[in-house]
Amino acid sequence: MKSFTKEYLDSLRFTPETLSSLIVIGEYKGKEELYSKQSPDALEKLIESAIIQSTESSSRIEGITAPHKRVQLIVKANATPRNRSEQEIAGYRDVLNLIHQSHEDIPLSENVVLQFHSMLYRYTTVKSGFWKKMDNEIVDIRPDGTKTLRFKPVSAKDTSYYMKQLISSYNNYLEKKSFDPLIIVPLFVIDFLCIHPFSDGNGRIARLLTLLLLYQAGCRVGKYISLERIIEESKDSYYDTLFLSSKGWHEGKHDISPWLDYFYGTLIAAYKEFESRVGSFKGKGSKTEQVQSAIERFVKPFSINDIEKVCPNVSRDMIRKILRELRDAGLIKPTSMGRGAEWVKKSR
Repeated sequence: MKSFTKEYLDSLRFTPETLSSLIVIGEYKGKEELYSKQSPDALEKLIESAIIQSTESSSRIEGITAPHKRVQLIVKANATPRNRSEQEIAGYRDVLNLIHQSHEDIPLSENVVLQFHSMLYRYTTVKSGFWKKMDNEIVDIRPDGTKTLRFKPVSAKDTSYYMKQLISSYNNYLEKKSFDPLIIVPLFVIDFLCIHPFSDGNGRIARLLTLLLLYQAGCRVGKYISLERIIEESKDSYYDTLFLSSKGWHEGKHDISPWLDYFYGTLIAAYKEFESRVGSFKGKGSKTEQVQSAIERFVKPFSINDIEKVCPNVSRDMIRKILRELRDAGLIKPTSMGRGAEWVKKSR
């Protein structure tokens, strides 16, 4: 809400870096449709992989974990959750699938946000689907257990009003086309997180709403590449930029630039990965060629998991077979053993 006041928007200025990022994203959006028409079978695998990664990463950011194979079963086969973590993972899967399937028909409204929250906890006994009843705080917890206040969100009694104003303002600017959607989407997200409207689940709902609003803004890269995974891989920067851009938010004097740069950087990283994966599929009928092409692009040591992310249509057994062949040919070598084994390319 504070990012959508007339005074704040009138004072909004973009750095050259931010403007450059918007131009790059615009170019990627222009090529998105072309990419989407290439290798449809491979793109289906990308969608499946992105849903699993998004569900796993967004949950793991909040400390909700389950073995990878269980996450795969829950996401792909709708396996029955066995515990609280798996119940919440299944709930995230449901909201994610709803967005992927019906984003064009989902309006941004208070009821929709509350419905997402209710679905997130539908398999648990947690009471959900309503705004927080008690004030909450965003804190850092040190290794010794002591806490430091990071941000004081909107009070419980003011939450309904703030959410109503935030959603109304976003829809109003979108309808009037006053700003490019890619400008107001990250403003909405940071305001949502500063309001922190729920007792629990705010981060996950924020990431789900991000996907929904990007879809509706014509930015569909989150369909093929997990934005949540990219955020998890840069989690420290994610929290640091939110902290920097939330300072002075209550007074409407916050600096949105760190958050915008992070947000756009995440999108660019997703588009680059999407382009790379589509490129690796195009004209490469051989799975061996796909894996070899992926390995050629790695600079740092890589694992089987890294290859799976780039080649989602190649099975783990096939990847292992190709790695053994490349090792025997003297092209790569392992740097460690076991389940988390990593490999490096040999100098030629």
